Amino acid sequence: MTTDTLTRPEPARARAVFSTEDFKLLREAVAAHLKTVADSPESVKFSNLYHRLGRLG
Repeated sequence: MTTDTLTRPEPARARAVFSTEDFKLLREAVAAHLKTVADSPESVKFSNLYHRLGRLG
């Protein structure tokens, strides 16, 4: 039996993991954390994340 004659079910449709409201909450949390890590090298990464979350939500 060849694979082209087999019926394969279609994969389930992907569902979003986060809602628009979740992105707003995450952005607020990252903003609060940014104040805590303001003087550390990792603050740049959190700042970039904050701005990316702003574009999504």
